[in-house]
Amino acid sequence: MLVLSRKVGERIWIGDDISVTVVRITGGGVRLGIEAPHELPVVREELKKRLEELNPDAEIDSSVADQQGS
Repeated sequence: MLVLSRKVGERIWIGDDISVTVVRITGGGVRLGIEAPHELPVVREELKKRLEELNPDAEIDSSVADQQGS
């Protein structure tokens, strides 16, 4: 695992198509902005685990990722 330190407004790139920006830092967490191709699902871990529990054979697609909001 690569571990990086970033400040608010700073960004990292994953390949040429995915960027992660630190939007806000509070005492309880970090808000990240993620820009990725629409066909690539970006899903919070707890949602992914819940979906896997409900249907272990299901794949997460971009429509599920779009529904998770902030």
